[in-house]
Amino acid sequence: MIGVELSMEIRVLARHGKGVREIAREVGVSRNTVRRYLRDPDAVRYKGRPQRPVKLEPFKTYVVERLAAASPETIPAKVLLDEIRALGYPGGYTMVKAFVASLRPPAEPEPVVRFETAPGAQMQADWATIRRGRDRLSVFVATLGWSRAAYVEFVTDERVETLMACHEHAFLAFGGVPREVLYDNVKTVVIDRDAYGPGRHRFHGGFADFAGHWGFRPRLCRPYRAQTKGKVERFIRYLRASFYIPFASRLAQDGIVADAPAANAAATRWLREVANARVHGTTGEVPADRLDREREALQPIAAPYGGRIVRLPAAPRADRAPPAAPIVGLQHPLSVYEALLATGAAQ
Repeated sequence: MIGVELSMEIRVLARHGKGVREIAREVGVSRNTVRRYLRDPDAVRYKGRPQRPVKLEPFKTYVVERLAAASPETIPAKVLLDEIRALGYPGGYTMVKAFVASLRPPAEPEPVVRFETAPGAQMQADWATIRRGRDRLSVFVATLGWSRAAYVEFVTDERVETLMACHEHAFLAFGGVPREVLYDNVKTVVIDRDAYGPGRHRFHGGFADFAGHWGFRPRLCRPYRAQTKGKVERFIRYLRASFYIPFASRLAQDGIVADAPAANAAATRWLREVANARVHGTTGEVPADRLDREREALQPIAAPYGGRIVRLPAAPRADRAPPAAPIVGLQHPLSVYEALLATGAAQ
């Protein structure tokens, strides 16, 4: 709409006897606009198209509340899209992505370090600490190097017995054993790096025996170079953003704290329906489909590990009862592993 001053100027110039063309040239508007304002001083120069209702508008409050519940972490726009579609959102991904991006500053891109391995050659494994303290929660993450198929398991400690159990469950889920597994400097894997010379490490005795039983070679990434096992590091970030933060924040909105059994139940479905079913950004293929092919190159599942992991008792304290008997490590009936293997194949 032309302002009041400009409308008045048009009328004043007309009273001074100037024609429409001359007024239009002096004022800087079209001749039709001059004619309209001479006929009707309150005329609107251009109203524009009627504004269409934004499909996302009814769902913006929900998105803002979900992001606030997850803060200081964030939830990917794709996850929020699935949530609001379940609530009736009829629009597309681009609108949601743009709105989420407007609510947070852009992140600095990290350098990508890639090292590809042959089928069945390598698995990368790591711990991620979710919560510390008395109510501790950690997650074991394993990713096959070639297929990018992943396995996750939430636990309440990171002891060597737990680490071994998680490995066995991962091998059963994948349907085989890789020839090597890559770690960083985890104390339950390596006691002293380069103890016997460059690249000759002193591994944890119990874990080395476990690795020998299953037929894989433990390997360590270079110190301060976590990117060496970038596949599992990237998957951990993906797991946090796309699964754990949405899952835990949803429970938190209801006053519930996520625990290991609940997280594992939800993660099993997420792995089957999302993580291992999506088209991977690097390979351009679905990890579950590639796993079907990589499984042929994996070593066969071994019998259950029957080794003993003895934990030495701590020095006695006056305010504590005498220490209990040493902890005996993994030794389960074969039927347990057969059932797990059947479950993994069904997934």
